[in-house]
Formats: sequence, structure tokens, C-alpha cells
Amino acid sequence: MTDFTICPGFMAAGVAAQINKKGVIDLGLIYSEKDASVAGVFTKSLVQAAPVILDKKRVKSGKCRAIIVNSGNANCCTGEDGMAHAVAMTEFIASSLDLPEEKVLLASTGVIGEPFPINRVETAVPGLIEALSPHGFENFARSIMTTDTVKKLIFRHKEINGKKITVTGVAKGAGMIRPDMATMLCFICTDAGIAPDLLHTLLLSATEKSFNKITIDGDTSTNDTVIIMANNDSRVTIENKTEINIFQQLLNDLLLALAKMLVKDGEGVTKFVEVIVKGAENNHDAGKIADTIANSNLVKTAFFGEDANWGRIIAAAGRAGAQVNQDLIDIYFNDVMMVKNGMGCGKDVEALATKVLKKSEFVLTLDLNIKSGFASVFTCDFSVDYVKINANYRT
Repeated sequence: MTDFTICPGFMAAGVAAQINKKGVIDLGLIYSEKDASVAGVFTKSLVQAAPVILDKKRVKSGKCRAIIVNSGNANCCTGEDGMAHAVAMTEFIASSLDLPEEKVLLASTGVIGEPFPINRVETAVPGLIEALSPHGFENFARSIMTTDTVKKLIFRHKEINGKKITVTGVAKGAGMIRPDMATMLCFICTDAGIAPDLLHTLLLSATEKSFNKITIDGDTSTNDTVIIMANNDSRVTIENKTEINIFQQLLNDLLLALAKMLVKDGEGVTKFVEVIVKGAENNHDAGKIADTIANSNLVKTAFFGEDANWGRIIAAAGRAGAQVNQDLIDIYFNDVMMVKNGMGCGKDVEALATKVLKKSEFVLTLDLNIKSGFASVFTCDFSVDYVKINANYRT
């Protein structure tokens, strides 16, 4: 048990409600002791879970007091009953904590299309409320894990105008991860004071620089949710340009750290790879090429096989829908130049590149040598275990 409050003015908890596997912590709650500004970013998929649909309406108020979450059941494609159960989850918390129902948000993760076990949630809520504690974020982090093998919980401190603020982030995600907002669940709490509209702007920017730069398997979820709450417990208000810049960088760093943790804990992952594309016509082109390479099944299986098969990489770059000139492309594994001007550098160099691929982490760089466009994406390999995990996900 930690001996400090992870985020002043907030409490959290996680309990076992028998929604996921028996005995596993699968129901969580974050509670702000005072009104908090709130902002959210959600999946762009046109198939959306009931919690996403409800949250998108409620975050428009700009105020929130609590978030209830569960793992084991996505409450997606569950019809009118699913929406009624989503509302009921928030009613249980609102009634127990004497809160307006519209100030309670929720999120779910797990199997799509299964009836939601609302009775198990209702039974577990009294224990969840009783378990609320300033030190409860670790159990909350466990409550949202599905195929995750480790919890993702980070906190940061920063002084602004001589006063300390805290930002705490909790995330989950190991499969069905591809950037299209933020393909997972993430909850951020801060004791800074930030107006809702500004908070939304800051969250969008930080998400673009973090969760929208990762991919595990190229699949976008139906339940993608990132929510941030700011309750001003520190009495440090983020208003002027200097304060905004400091907080933005703090949030960027926190979310990027969480994003990297998600990729490293991806289903069956053995390699963590940063794909850098530079020298593109513009940043947009660089992003398209980096994303295409990072999501290529052939490239990802080559990573797993520790095979410096650069032909797969240059082929992916060529089909990305961005400007390339194959006679100008250089390819590096870390600092080993594998390709120069679109041609391989020989077997001796390939042997050096293979040594790089045997590492658990490395950087793949494509220099297009056109202009100055730049982008990077964090990806991973495809392993045999990934196939096994997803072949048996519901059994």
C-alpha cells in the first residue's frame, strides 16, 4: 500500500463483482470530493457501446463527480437493455454518494454482444463505495484489466506559481488497439483548476501526441474512452499562456508514457518498436507512411521472426498513399543503415541489422529524403501468442 495520496481531492476503489473471471477485481470507481471540470474523447467507430453513447451526452455539461467502470463485458450491441443498464450503473453510484445522476460517467470493456450482468454490479456497489480511498487507484487500475498483464498507473507532480499540482493517469489496453482517438480506456485526474473547454482542448492535443501514435493489432474498439477530471483541489488555476504550456507538456508526457506501456503490454508482444518517418513531403505524408508500416502484418511478423526483411517495409511505404521516390529512400534499424537510395547494403550489414532486431526494443527509421515531413508511431510484433490469445478470447 502506498503511503501517499495519489491525487488530492480524489478517491478510487476496485472490487470483484463476478463480471469478469471469478475473484478478479473487475468493478472500479473514481470519485471527486468536489465538482470537477470534465472532458472526454471517444471512439470514432460507428458501432459504439452504450457507455460511450451516454458519456458523450453527459460530458457536454463540463462537470463530473464520479466514473464507474467494469471489465469483462463491453455492454456493446446490447440494445435497449444495454442502455438501460448503463444508466442504472450511474444511478447506483449517484444514489449511494448523493450525487446528481448526470455527474456520473461510466465505461465498460470486455466481450461485445453479451447481456450485461447489471444485478452483479448492483450487488457489488455498496462494497465499492465502502472501499473508496485516496490510495485506491491501484485497485481501480486492476479493475479495468482484461488481457493486460500489468496495471498501467502513472502520476506526476509539477510546481506552477510555487504550488504543486498532481496529474494521475490510469489506462488499459492490450488488444484491439489502433489509434483512432485512443483505442482503449484511460482516466486522468488532476487537482489543477481548468475550465471545461480548455480541458477538452488540452486533452485532444495530448491524445494526438500519445494514444494516436500507437498500434498493436490495427483494430479499433467500440468502447474507446479517455476522460479527464480537474477538481482544483490545489487551488492552482490553469489560465494564462505560460500555465497552459506547462500543463500541456505535463499531460503530453503522462499520456505518452501510458501509451508506451500499452504497446509493451500488448497481447503476445515480444518487440516494442518506434517507426520513424522523416524527410517526407509534409507531416501528413510522413504520418500515413509510418502508420501503414506500423500496421503491416508482414512487417510485424518479420519483427517477431527477427528478420531484417526490409522489402516488406519499403513495400508498405509505397502503398501508403503518400509521395515517395524509391531511389531516395534510406532505411535504418537503430543506427544500422540497411538500405541506401532504395537498395540494400549487403549481407554483412544485414547481419548487423539482425542483431538489432534481436533486441526487445529498437527504432526503425525511413528517411525519404524529399523534404522535412516527420512522424513517428509506436508499434509491436505479431507473435504466435497473439493468435492464441485472440482465438480463445471467449472460451
